[in-house]
Amino acid sequence: MNNLILVGFMGTGKSAVGKGLARRLDRAFVDLDERIERGAGCTVAEIFEREGEAGFRKRERAAVEALADTRDAVIATGGGVLLDSENLKRLQGLGLLVCLTARPEVILGRVEKSPGKRPLLGKFDPAARVRELLTVRAAVYRQAALTVDTSDHSIEEVVELLLKKPEIWKGRAESK
Repeated sequence: MNNLILVGFMGTGKSAVGKGLARRLDRAFVDLDERIERGAGCTVAEIFEREGEAGFRKRERAAVEALADTRDAVIATGGGVLLDSENLKRLQGLGLLVCLTARPEVILGRVEKSPGKRPLLGKFDPAARVRELLTVRAAVYRQAALTVDTSDHSIEEVVELLLKKPEIWKGRAESK
């Protein structure tokens, strides 16, 4: 499979790092949330508004299933994708799970730059909600083979950190 699958909480840089990593590795880039949006004809926030979280998770599961034949890609997922145990199994079978993390205050600073785009924070105290969701998701994020904290690094620096990890290169030669 030889895919690199970026998982982790919102605001940790999965999409931005994924694009940079794909460019550097000369691989296709897949943004799972963008695929879901294209399929739905609306944004993730609008899906949450119209269908609730359950509706979004159903679409997300279908999008993960649709990745079955994906090869040699960098895939950025949504922050809650691993909450579904079937998604976790499928993604682990597709490649290396790389979890991007950040401190709660860094996440808050990043997500505040895109108000209205984060439906899981909208009606709550954002700081308390981020801490709550991080606690709930901690165990599933630990399922990743590799973890990188993006708190104190630029996108380019995170890409460089990942490129220095031997796990990123494992299997690359066999897939060519």
